[in-house]
Amino acid sequence: MNLSMTLTINGERRDIVLDDPRVTLLDLLRERLHLTGAKKGCDRGQCGACTILVDGQRINSCLALAVSYDGAAITTIEGLAENGTLHPVQQAFIDHDGFQCGFCTPGQIMSAVGLIAEAQAMGDPERIREAMSGNICRCGAYQGITEAVLDAQARLAGSKAETAA
Repeated sequence: MNLSMTLTINGERRDIVLDDPRVTLLDLLRERLHLTGAKKGCDRGQCGACTILVDGQRINSCLALAVSYDGAAITTIEGLAENGTLHPVQQAFIDHDGFQCGFCTPGQIMSAVGLIAEAQAMGDPERIREAMSGNICRCGAYQGITEAVLDAQARLAGSKAETAA
C-alpha cells in the first residue's frame, strides 16, 4: 500500500510516496531525500543527533513516523544557511568551538535554533543547559555549546531590534 504525502522541506515543497507507513522522518530525510545532516545516533530518541524542526518545534526525527507529518514544514541543518551566509547559530558554534568531532553538531544546532525561537534560553546558561539536555555530546563540548547559544541569542535579538527600528 502506497501512501502519498506532501512536506515542505527547507522551504521546498516535496511530494512523497511512501511504500511503508513505518518509515521515520529521519530515514526519509537521510535515505530517500539524501539530506544527511540529521544523524542516526541511538535511533531511540535519547541522543538528539537527529533533531530537526517541524513547524518550528524541535523533534527527534528518529521517533517520528513520516506519514504523521503530512503537510508539515520541516527544517534541517541543510536549510539554515541563506545565500551562502551561515545562520547566526551556525556561526556562533564555529566562533565558540561548540563542537569537536562534529557528529552531534547538526542536532545541537537545530535544538539551539528551536530553543531560541521558543524563547527558552532567556540568556541564562543554566536554562540553556536544561533545554539542550536531550542533545548529547560524547566529546564534552558543552561549555562551547552553551557559549554559542548565548552568543547566537544575543545576535538574533540584536538583528530583530535593528529590523524593528
